[in-house]
Parts: sequence; C-alpha cells; structure tokens
Amino acid sequence: MTVNLQSERAFIGVVGNIARHLLKLRYFVATGVIGGSVAARTWYEDWKSNLPDLSLPEWAKFDSSPAWGEVSDKIRAIREGFGAKDGESKWAEWLAKLEAFRKDKENGNESGGSGSGPEIPVKEPRRKKEDEPLEERIKKLQEEMLRTQSQYQRELERLEKENKVLKQRLLLSDQGAVRRLKRLKRSLIDMYSEVLDLLNEYDSSYNTADNLPRVVVVGDQSAGKTSVLEMVAQARIFPRGSGEMMTRAPVKVTLSEGPYHVAQFKDSSREFDLNKEQDLQQLRSEIEVRMRNSVRGGKTVSYDVIALTVKGPSLPRMVLVDLPGVISTVTADMAMETKDDIIRMSKAHMENPNAIILCIQDGSVDAERSNVTDLVSSIDPSGKRTILVLTKVDMAEKNLANPDRIKKILEGKLFPMKALGYFGVVTGRGNSSDSIDEIRKYEEQFFASSHLMRDGNLKPSQMTTRNMSLAVSECFWRMVRDSIDSQADAFRASRFNLETEWKNNFPRVRQLDRDELFDKARGEILDEIVNLSLVGVEEWEKMLHKKLWDGVADHFFDQILMPAYASDNPGTFNTMVDIRLKHFADKDLATKSISTGWETLREVFLRQIKQDVVARRDHDPIFDPLKEAVIEEAMSTHQWDEKAMDYLRVIQLNAMEDRAVQDRRSWESACNFLSKAATERLTEVKKQLDEGRGPSWLSKWVFWRTPTADNHYACLIQDELKTLLANDPEHKQQLTDEDITVIRRNIETKGVLDIPTETIRKQWKLVFKKHFLERIVQSSRECLSLYQIYREGLAEGQDIDCQTIVLFYRIQKMINLTCNALRQQITNTEQRRLEKEIKDVLDDWSQEADKKKEFLTGRRVDLAEEIKQVRRIQEKLEEFMTQLQREKV
Repeated sequence: MTVNLQSERAFIGVVGNIARHLLKLRYFVATGVIGGSVAARTWYEDWKSNLPDLSLPEWAKFDSSPAWGEVSDKIRAIREGFGAKDGESKWAEWLAKLEAFRKDKENGNESGGSGSGPEIPVKEPRRKKEDEPLEERIKKLQEEMLRTQSQYQRELERLEKENKVLKQRLLLSDQGAVRRLKRLKRSLIDMYSEVLDLLNEYDSSYNTADNLPRVVVVGDQSAGKTSVLEMVAQARIFPRGSGEMMTRAPVKVTLSEGPYHVAQFKDSSREFDLNKEQDLQQLRSEIEVRMRNSVRGGKTVSYDVIALTVKGPSLPRMVLVDLPGVISTVTADMAMETKDDIIRMSKAHMENPNAIILCIQDGSVDAERSNVTDLVSSIDPSGKRTILVLTKVDMAEKNLANPDRIKKILEGKLFPMKALGYFGVVTGRGNSSDSIDEIRKYEEQFFASSHLMRDGNLKPSQMTTRNMSLAVSECFWRMVRDSIDSQADAFRASRFNLETEWKNNFPRVRQLDRDELFDKARGEILDEIVNLSLVGVEEWEKMLHKKLWDGVADHFFDQILMPAYASDNPGTFNTMVDIRLKHFADKDLATKSISTGWETLREVFLRQIKQDVVARRDHDPIFDPLKEAVIEEAMSTHQWDEKAMDYLRVIQLNAMEDRAVQDRRSWESACNFLSKAATERLTEVKKQLDEGRGPSWLSKWVFWRTPTADNHYACLIQDELKTLLANDPEHKQQLTDEDITVIRRNIETKGVLDIPTETIRKQWKLVFKKHFLERIVQSSRECLSLYQIYREGLAEGQDIDCQTIVLFYRIQKMINLTCNALRQQITNTEQRRLEKEIKDVLDDWSQEADKKKEFLTGRRVDLAEEIKQVRRIQEKLEEFMTQLQREKV
C-alpha cells in the first residue's frame, strides 16, 4: 500500500514537472511571436502563480541535476522499458529500489547498498518529434500562434474598455469637484469687479450713483505709474515706449489670487500665461492695439475703460485703475485738448468719494515740477483717501544734492498735499528686460544698504512695493466694507422708483429690454418669411405678368411696333420686328425680367408683413421701424442668381422665334391681349391730351378753373394736327418741316404768333400715338375672326394689321414663359436666399447695440433697460455683501 502510494506520488511529481516545462516552452513561443509584449508576460505570470504546485518531491530529484533533455528521455525510457504486461509491478519494484538508493545517500553511504542506484530498463526509443514532417510542425506552430494572438487581442480589448470607463469616471469626478469648488469658493474680488463693470456700463460718468471704492493710480507722465502697477501685479504686462505716451485709455486691473499666474481681458476667453515670454509679448501687443483702437476722432486719449483680470499666487485682492499720465505740454503729435482731457478724466475717477487715490511721484526729479500733487490736493484736501508713492528712490538718493528731501517727502513735510501713508519704492534699474523677481531683489538690496534705513529715520514698513501693496489692499477692503451698504440702499431705492414709473405709465405691458424686443421682432420676421410659401402659383404668375408687361410695354409699342407699322408690306414688317426683338432680348429684356421678379418678391413680402400685422392681436408697433430697416437692408444686398439671366435669355429668344399661331384659341388670346394693351395705352394718351388742353367746361363752371396760355396753345395745335391726320390717315410717324410750316400758318391766322416748334412736335407725338392706337384697337377687333384666313395664307399682302396679332402672340408667349420661369426661381431659390440674407442681417444686428438703439427707441424701451440694469446691479451687490459677510478680508 505504501509502495503504491509512493509510486503514485512520484509519477504525479514527474508529470507535473514535465507539464510545467512544457507550459514554459509555450510561453516562450507565444511571447516570441507577439514581440515579447510586457503585457502578455505580466498576464502569464499572474496566471502561472494561480496553478497548483506540480514540482517533483525532494526525494524524486537527481543529485546530478541533469539537463532537461536527458531527464525527459530517461523518464520516457523507464516507462516504456517495463513493457505492457507486467508494467505496473516492475514500475513499483523499480521505485522501491529507487527509495532504497535515496536512504543510502541520506545515511552518508556514498557507495550505497545498491551501487549507483537501480538499473534503468531501456527500450528502443520511439521516433522523435523532430522526425515529424516540417510542414506539419509549421502548421501546428502557426495554429498555436493564432490562438495566442487572439487570446492576447481579447485581453487587450478588455483592458482598453476598462481603461475607458475609468477615464470617464475620473473626468466626471473631476468636473463635479471643479463645479463644487467654484460654487463653494468663488473669488470675492471677481464678484466685486463684476459689480464695478456693471456700474461703469450704467453710469460711465462716475456720478454719485457709483460710490464703490477703486484704487485710482494717477501721476505725471513717466513718473512710474505703470511700473508700480506691474510690481503689484508681479508681471510686466504693459507696453512701453521711449518718450511716447503709451497709456491712452483707463486700464482697470482686477487682482486676485489663483493657482496660476494668468491674465485675461473681460471680453475675451483667452488666458495669457504670464510665466511665458511669448504670452507676455502678445498681451502687451493686445493692450496697445486696444488703446489705439479706443482713440477716435483725432483724440489722443480715450474715456473707454480696458478691463483686465490678473490672477496669481500671493497677489493682493483689489481693483486698480491706471490712468494716462498728467502732462505739462501738448506736443505736435497730440490733439490740442489732450492735457485738459487727461485732467478731466483723472478728476472724474478721483471725485468718487470712496476712491483710493494712489498718487505716484517721481523721486528723481525736483518736487516743484510735479503737476499731479496739486490736482490730488484739490480733490482730497484732507488726504483721507490718498496714498503717496515715491518712485525711483535709488536714483533720487544717488543724484540729488540733498537726499534728505526724500526723507521729508516720505514724512509728509515737503508737499502741501496730505495723505494716509507715504511709501518709497524702487521699480527697476532702467532695464526693460529685467524680470519682476530681479527688480524685487534689487529693491530689497537697495533698501537694506540705503542710509535712509541705516539712520533709522524711516520705518521699514514705508519701503518696498510689497509693503505698499499690502497697505493699499487693507485700505481698499476697509473702504469697501464701509461703503457697500449705502451703495446697495441707493440702488434699492432707485429700483423702486423706476418700477413705480413703469406701473404708472405702462400698465399691463411686459418689461422687455432691447435684446428681448429684438429677439421677439426676429421671431415675427422669420414667421412672415415662412408665409411667403402660402402664396399660390396663379397669384405669383398674375403679379409677375402685370409687372413685367408694365415694364416692357412702352418699348414694344414705341420702339418695335410703331416703326414697323409704317412699312409697306408684311416682309419688311417682319424683318424689322425680328431685328428689334432680338436686339431687345439680347440687351435689356432679361435684366428687366429679373428686376421685375425681385420687385414682385419684395412687394409680396411687404404685403405679407402687413397682412400679418393685421392678423396679429398682440402686434407691437414698436417693432415696425426695426422690421422695415431689416427688410430694406436685406433687399439692398440681395442679388438674383447669376445663372438666371442666361437661362431667361434663352427662353425668351426661343419663344419669340415662333411665328406660327397653332390654334384658334391662341389667336383669339393674342387678339384680346393686343386689344387690352392698346386700349389701356390709348386711355393714358387721351388723359395726357386732355390735361394739355386744360380744364373742361364742367370744371370751368363748377370749380371756377381757368385755362392757361399753354392750354390755349395746346388746344389750337391739337386741332390742327387732328385735321392733318384726318386728311392723311397714312401719315408717317415724323412731322416734316413743311407740315410744321402749314400748322404754324394756320394758327397764326387765329391770332397766335411765334409758337415754338418743340411744342408742336410734343403735341404731335401724343396725337399720332392716339391715332395709331385707335387703328391698332380696330385692327385687333377685326382680326379676331380672321384666324382661318391667316391659316390659309390669304392675309398676306392684303392686310398688314394681322401681322400685329402674330407679333403679340410671340410677345405673349415670351411673357408667359418668362413669368413661369421667374416664379420657379422665386419659390425654389430666391425665397430661401432672401430668408438667409434676412437671417444674416438679424444675426449681425443682434451683436450691434447701436442698431438696436437706433430702431428700438422710446421712453418705454429706455425705462425697461434702466430697470434691468438697476435690478442686476442690486442683485450683484446683495450677492457680494452676503459673500463678504461670510469671508473675512
């Protein structure tokens, strides 16, 4: 029983060792195939560590530690050497001898009782694996490689999916954390700066409505204002110029703490990294461009405020306004009023009763040359909100003959101006390439070695820009706390008064500001554009037909029909008509057609708007000027599709080349068209003739109207011309000199002398046109029943008037086809293009406040705008006050 157990254990151990080595061999093959992937190796090691221990027991191991190849051959030979019949018994016997040999080895008997161990039976080995065909082995290896690759690919896809899910969870977690952080810790100074921006928009003149504190930086030109501000902001953010005024507009800089040192304009989302020289250069260029763009109308300085936010570690939290430097003389390249503009601008900012005046004085020049100290003294004579900063102290101590004057200035004994505090600073060595850290080190080194500090006459807290900025920040927040309540109360009362005025003057009317009114008007305009699709095909073509014919009728009658009508035979008539028709079609007809289509589209659109206004119960007339302006703007910029002109020209030429009237219906339609058109023109001509003759007998007796001398001349001339046409119905279109002589003589016999020839010719045009149109109307009625004669060709050479019917058949066909093409272009193309152009105008104007102010006007709009601004300012003030109470500044 023990032997069998030991034999089973030994066999299991040998088999396990073989399996472990085989698995290791497979691992080598797999990792070699996939390029030794680290991921696959890690996966295999984890898998192998979970397998049971299949190694041989200690007693079954050989001392000689033979190579793997020899051991495997011996084990295989042993198993096969025992045979098939009594294999189990011989195997057990052999294991017993092997155990006895092990015990002898443990007892120290090197020779052992059994010598060198049990004899291993040997049988002729089977054919080795290497003897297998090469193709079969390659095939097996390829299959093994594919299985390994597919398994590796599946594992890789699983890991990628898990990685994607983890990334999403991490991003969601981070975004939530960021939102919570912004919600819990919003920058107090940013909230305050936003309130100041709203106040500046509401009252740019800084009247008593805006009494919130700011740090107003004033000083003489080149006194070092910008350098002081840069030291406070810890970045060289402003442009510089040698001897040239660079600060041309107020720059509001909001300083606040942040993890990164960045700057950003109020109206831009881009952040400039102040630790990168490239971003610094771009920021300085942007500030310079904004300053130059703000100057308009030949001015040198501008009142427009450039708002900038600077965040960074350890920055003081406050709002500073850097103003252009006060100048003594206006140079040739400046506007004449520059000096006065700068003084007015400085006063407007300093007169705010809660503004902190940071007065910058150049220490390297004589104090008597200062312009700004008197200006500050006139605004704040008691010095309750003024801080004096003496710049360039290093140059002053080095160059001045009496350096003790610096001590007197910083003690407040030299200038008559009073101040809360006096500070001396050094803002550089005159090298624009020095960094803020280098300037700060130089400043500290200077004051450490300066005799001002060694003598002990001045306090250390009065030196360096760091101490100055801390003192200004402390003063700033103290004044904010003292003034914020009264400012909120002022706007609360202002809001109540404005809302009361609205209730009294505009009851039951919603308070809509300009932006809201513009959005509502935009919706109505776009709805009215959609209504164009409700116009039917027949209505479009009817309007197009009337407008197109009204535009070209004069040309067809006066330039084509009348000259050709004077010909003697149909051939000449047709030749002249064809030439003039083709010339008109090539030159002007397509252009007139497109103009007709565009005018029709415009009229229909305006008509739809009027109908919509009538249909709307809630129509607001305040929108009407804006709607009209938007439509006019879109109409003035709209251009018809360029391809349409060539398309129309081809259609028109083909239509007018058809001279054969195909059926009686078309013939009668052409006759009616000619008769109607000629009758309408005949009515107009008669009206013009009657107006030339003066008032009728009824007007004379009822309305007491008296004819003029020109009316008397016109009556005489018309009577003579009618007599002339009655005697010669086939008279040519032009009057001859002989005819004019005869007419003038006949009139002279009636006592009228010296009638101008031009007057006779003018009346002749109307009389002859009346005579011509009467014959055309008569001819169209007579030809109405002559279609059969026309078809048989009997009309040629007998009656030329029937050729006029053919001409108007061609004209009518051309107009119908043109109107159909124009209608298709309008409904398929031009309507959508017009809609797009109107949307573009609306989009452009939505960003232009001036356009909204121009077309949305009136006390109602102004009052709604003011209520909105005051309400928003009040809400922001209360929000800031709540946050201010929670946070200790």
